[in-house]
Amino acid sequence: MSGHIWEQVLARVEAKLNRHTFLTWFKPTRFLREEGDTLVVEVPDGTVRDWLLRHYASILTEAVAEAGRPGAVIAFVAADGSAGREPSPSEARLLQQADDPAVPGPLPQGTSGLNARYTFETFVVGPSNQFAHAAARAVAEAPSRSYNPLFMYGGVGLGKTHLMHAIGQYVVRHQGPVMLTYISSERFMNEMINAIRYERIFDFRERYRNVDVLLVDDIQFLAGKEATQNEFFHTFNALYDAGKQIVLSSDSPPHEIPALEERLRSRFNWGLIADIQLPDLETKIAILKKKADADGVPLADNVALYIATKIKSNIRDLEGSLIRLVAYASLTGKDVTLALAQDVLRNTIGSEERAVTIDALLKFVAEYYGVRPSELKTASNSRTVVIPRQVAMYLCKHLTSASLPDIGRAFGKHHSTVIHSIRKVEDDRRKDADFNSQITTMLDNFR
Repeated sequence: MSGHIWEQVLARVEAKLNRHTFLTWFKPTRFLREEGDTLVVEVPDGTVRDWLLRHYASILTEAVAEAGRPGAVIAFVAADGSAGREPSPSEARLLQQADDPAVPGPLPQGTSGLNARYTFETFVVGPSNQFAHAAARAVAEAPSRSYNPLFMYGGVGLGKTHLMHAIGQYVVRHQGPVMLTYISSERFMNEMINAIRYERIFDFRERYRNVDVLLVDDIQFLAGKEATQNEFFHTFNALYDAGKQIVLSSDSPPHEIPALEERLRSRFNWGLIADIQLPDLETKIAILKKKADADGVPLADNVALYIATKIKSNIRDLEGSLIRLVAYASLTGKDVTLALAQDVLRNTIGSEERAVTIDALLKFVAEYYGVRPSELKTASNSRTVVIPRQVAMYLCKHLTSASLPDIGRAFGKHHSTVIHSIRKVEDDRRKDADFNSQITTMLDNFR
């Protein structure tokens, strides 16, 4: 049972970080035992322990709470028995920030779900996110008086969660005593299920319908969950009618969220909808520079340009590449140079340049068949939609590393529908030479 809790913590940490960071720092850990409220976890050496404590303490605290163990403490034990090393000057500066009056102090009790690193001051504004940032700032400065609800959407790792936390931090620090809750839609659903199970639904409703500000991340995961949608509908109404602020985030606009009740879709459109796009080159360089400055690491312009040019996916992967580079330089005692960046990040950048995303395939197939990408996510059984959807699912299976459930979620379908679509396309390829030629051409375009 105890080992299971660490697996749950790791699963939540993995969802918050890019793959390379997780594999470098968290995958080598091993659960040893549980002593009261302390989880004893083994790491390879003292250096890894120091790095985890300095850079990921807040993420681990969040993950432990989300795994159902708020208040539990993690104790890292070095496998080699080492005591770690003295912190470098830049690391020492990071450790001293807790005593720096320029650094915001701890948040009031009850807001532990907010990440202290995600503030408006640490958010880099560019053309791709300027509108969403301005809207978030306006809401933070005048909750329920500017835009209600505020609905922000954009791809993974582009800054939606950062802005959500920034709103929460600002409200708590500047708006006097407030009841504020930040939660993911998945956690909202899980808490509702437990409330029903243990006959505490009244307490659940009291908790969420009496806050001043409600921040719900990844609202798209309510899709297809009828009971949860119904509960959230009444929660939304109670808060809105009471003049309380609601902020939502999603990976797509309300009209593109599949299997979402129309009454919720309508309410999500009541306020302001702001999108966040992929950052341009200049914004990516600024993000890298700001991240490096915050960590006290000198980053040459040519190194920042190299990383920003090569990493095209999202900000999370961009920062993850920088963390990987800085960690390698710190552990080996080398300077952060262009040559080192090219060597350390060659596998990361190689996979980045080869990567094909579900969104890219969806848009490609939609354009090929002359339909809108959003149509492929609908419940339509029209032949003009079904065939492109099946082809898109087939291409996703063969050109991405996404699992069948992941592909299904991207289209708002169950993974059994994905399996049926793949088999149907394979069958049609065997029977129809022209169709087979079309699919072969599509596959070759992405290989």
